[in-house]
Amino acid sequence: MLKFKQYYRVKSLEEAYELNQKKSNVVLGGMLWLKLQRRTVGGVIDLSDLGLDQIMETEEAFTIGAMVSLRDLEQHEGLRAYLGEALHESLRHIVGVQFRNVATVGGSIFGRFGFSDVLTLFLALDAKVKFYHAGEMPLSVYASAAPLDKELKNDILEAVILPKHVEAVAYRSVRNSETDFPVLTCCAAKVNGVYRVSVGARPMRAAYTADLTDMLKDGITPETAAAFGKWVSEQFATGSNVRASADYRKKMIAVLTKRNVMELAETEKAVHAQTAAVQTKGGQA
Repeated sequence: MLKFKQYYRVKSLEEAYELNQKKSNVVLGGMLWLKLQRRTVGGVIDLSDLGLDQIMETEEAFTIGAMVSLRDLEQHEGLRAYLGEALHESLRHIVGVQFRNVATVGGSIFGRFGFSDVLTLFLALDAKVKFYHAGEMPLSVYASAAPLDKELKNDILEAVILPKHVEAVAYRSVRNSETDFPVLTCCAAKVNGVYRVSVGARPMRAAYTADLTDMLKDGITPETAAAFGKWVSEQFATGSNVRASADYRKKMIAVLTKRNVMELAETEKAVHAQTAAVQTKGGQA
């Protein structure tokens, strides 16, 4: 179990940042994975009083505080309306409601865990991360940095920013049991007219690719979706562990991508039909 010598309930981001520059201190977060570690640290930094547990919505974006719980993320009406079933699908398998009541968005993103459904989702959506010292940067840049330099490693994650550029999104994962760590995670989204696919639990951390093939430019069919899925699977390295082989993961990338892309097509059809119906009704008025 984790042991610590000092507990700091900080009152400002500046205080948290200064304390986190000391190598022996760690940010407490939701205290879930951290408490399973067998080590002694100098001090733990509690961000609970900094107001980072809020989700703010504007016309341009959602700003999701680092201390927002996964359960609050899952239940937020604005995000659910914007992202549809994909939000629920990306979170519902994560252990259970009691766990998601405590686990934080910041912990999921900052840790860049290979098994993170949350990282997979937000990568496909072209989200940004905001740090106290480093400022804003694309999540894709942060996720791909290996290893983190000292500046980022000792920084304080304030929020995840989701610009409202998402036109459609679909999420799927493969698991050996309902609440187990994923064998593979896959999210496809149309963002600003570009199809993006992120894949996680490879078992490496999530990464993304964008449609550079023009396979989908003339419309999505089962044939073009399958061809695109095959191309996507070739863009990602996979590995083997106790849950699945590298070859199985490679094949599942193609399968999940195809299914996600077909779902995007259905979403786009529904949106177009709804728009046409509104225009027709307006013309008759």
